[in-house]
Amino acid sequence: MTQLWDLTNLQPRHDIVVEGGTVPALFWNAVRQRGPRVWLREKELGLWRRWTWDQCAEAVREIGHGLIALGFGARETASILSNTKVEWVLADLAVLSAGGVSNGIYPTDAASQVQYLCEDSSTTVLFVEDDEQLDKALAVRARLPPLRHIVVFDMEGLRDFHDPQVLSLEALRALGREHLRQHPQALAERSAACRPEDLAILIYTSGTTGKPKGAMHSHHGLVYTVRGLNTLVPQDEQDERMCFLPLCHVAERLGGAYFSLYTGAVLNFVENPDTVPENVREIAPTMFTAVPRVWEKFYSGVMIALKEATAVQRAAYGWAIGTGRQVADCVLARQPVPPLLKLRMLLARWLVLDNVRRFIGIHRARYLVTGAAPISPELVRWYLALGVPMLEVWGMTESCGASTGMPAAGIRPGSIGTAAGYNEVRVDAATGELLVRGPNVFMGYLNQPEKTAEALDAEGWLHTGDVGAVDADGYFRITDRMKDIIITAGGKNITPSEIENELKFSPYVTDAVLIGDRRPYLTAIVMIDLDNVEKFAQDHDVPFSNYASLTRAPEVQALIQGVIDEANRKFARVEQIKKFWLLDTRLGAEDEELTPTMKLKRKLVQHKYAAQIDAMYR
Repeated sequence: MTQLWDLTNLQPRHDIVVEGGTVPALFWNAVRQRGPRVWLREKELGLWRRWTWDQCAEAVREIGHGLIALGFGARETASILSNTKVEWVLADLAVLSAGGVSNGIYPTDAASQVQYLCEDSSTTVLFVEDDEQLDKALAVRARLPPLRHIVVFDMEGLRDFHDPQVLSLEALRALGREHLRQHPQALAERSAACRPEDLAILIYTSGTTGKPKGAMHSHHGLVYTVRGLNTLVPQDEQDERMCFLPLCHVAERLGGAYFSLYTGAVLNFVENPDTVPENVREIAPTMFTAVPRVWEKFYSGVMIALKEATAVQRAAYGWAIGTGRQVADCVLARQPVPPLLKLRMLLARWLVLDNVRRFIGIHRARYLVTGAAPISPELVRWYLALGVPMLEVWGMTESCGASTGMPAAGIRPGSIGTAAGYNEVRVDAATGELLVRGPNVFMGYLNQPEKTAEALDAEGWLHTGDVGAVDADGYFRITDRMKDIIITAGGKNITPSEIENELKFSPYVTDAVLIGDRRPYLTAIVMIDLDNVEKFAQDHDVPFSNYASLTRAPEVQALIQGVIDEANRKFARVEQIKKFWLLDTRLGAEDEELTPTMKLKRKLVQHKYAAQIDAMYR
């Protein structure tokens, strides 16, 4: 059991766990080291299926040989259009083992976006999850001359479908088995021919300010980064982790799948994005990486459950979390925890806090990792009070993920930690922009040399677009995105993320976008948490017929006004929100307003809801 005052099990690891200079070399060497041990787990029909390293190798070998049999050449690109599944990882490793370039496409992308990404990457083989994703591919394939084959993971609903260009994953594996029998060394030779400097994967940016850009990463950059991650957030073969974020995103691709491949941690796949809360309680990961929205959702679930608890239970929670906060304060101040307080904390955990952790599913977690977006410092302190260290990392697609990380022995909420030992990070003296340099930095943007030149200067520094500062101890802090800073009509500079995080700390708010650039005062567009606000409405007999009517109910408006008022008390008058508008459309992963990590796209929201924004300034 991890105790907050003893984090010796989070010491960085600097040894080489698996040899190899390319991703295929890492994988096949890991197979040789770990053969019969379990690597992947997935839930099928209510039961967990285990994949050993040997079983994964068999599948990758067959898919890889199948690709070669189809004429897939070295350095050609294959794209994967699918939700996060075991097959995603197997196809990805097969493509890389065949000497190809692997590219991911978000399953929420429209057919037109699939066309652009396949066209830009010159995709010759496209893996799709099911009939829904196949429909997108078929709708645009006539405009994709390089596309030769489409491979479907799940053929349910396609049993009577026949197309010479389309085959199932099982058919591809059967083709691979025959090719393997005739050419037993073909895939091994392709893998051995991969060079560290070769292009390995493409990760496309969201494209909120223009066409998506394909960030190119070499084998060396990927291998270098996953080895470096073990010096930030160490894990090993005894660890269990979840795989549920999009594998198209750098966080799950690098920090999840490839990091697990390197360290041997068991990778558990959730059933689907909607079952994450249930699956996390089943899996009980020993280390858990997620975006702030997930941590906010867990917190709000506990807060809502407390409202239904008895007075005695609420009092017990108040005492226990208060004890946890005292321990967290000692740890944050780097002061020893007094023996009596340790005993009180052990009692608090036994009586209350361990139950809260089980309710969330983090009762076995040695630590939590948060990244991809700013998080409220108060939320970090709350998890610390539960007795679980939360480590914030910062980075971007172009830096292969994490470039800074929070030391377990020196947690500072509100900071993104110190520079990772495998790269340099500095603050530009003129602009305050954070710059990153190191072997983990990307090769550039595919087919966009002008954008590459904007991102990488002559000295190899990556311009991140984040504005920040660094203190005397080397701890960095993000103030905001350069393009997001608000300058009011009165000339006051406002960093919206800090204010937005205060709003999102409420269990009734999912996200918020602050408005006010060149305006006389600040306003906000707020997206409510449907589950919690709906329950509030039911508990208070608030009538509503649909999502829109719920957001317009006077009682709900008053509820969110209370959240705004509470946040305003923490800021100067010029930084306070004067008016707000509740987004009256329920948004999902398919909606253009949301990023793949379920954040509102600031620029798009401001443009799409310009009329509602203008109304707040009349």
